[in-house]
Amino acid sequence: MREWMRLKQIPRTGWVRSGIKAPESVAAHSWGMAVLAMELCPPELDKTKILELCLVHDLPEIIVGDLTPMDDTTNKVKDEIEAMKILAPKWLELFLEYESQETPESKFVKYVDKLDMALMASLYEEEHGLDLSEFISSAREVIGETNLK
Repeated sequence: MREWMRLKQIPRTGWVRSGIKAPESVAAHSWGMAVLAMELCPPELDKTKILELCLVHDLPEIIVGDLTPMDDTTNKVKDEIEAMKILAPKWLELFLEYESQETPESKFVKYVDKLDMALMASLYEEEHGLDLSEFISSAREVIGETNLK
């Protein structure tokens, strides 16, 4: 359990590369997703499962690191599965569900993942005067323009 706490110390790589001073941690991102999911979860979906997916989806980053599309992600999923086997094998199925993007819950969690990123980009743009439109554009690809607004 102590190892899981390291997620609170890993800064989000995309924000670091964009010049954000003291960016959110990966764990703060997972919390943001969970709060958005609590608010936006459609009644027909399993909210408990969604919250679990939000909290577990980035856990492998403790070992693998917070990789972005700018990194070599050739073995990302394989490496993350191996990391989950070490860190939290009992949650491996949740991680695999998120990665597979085959269930309505996992698709919704991907949606809130991108929504959290877009909201943080908007906040960071305002606070730091930076152009973070690439993050918002990336979110639009998953969420769509209408839903992002």
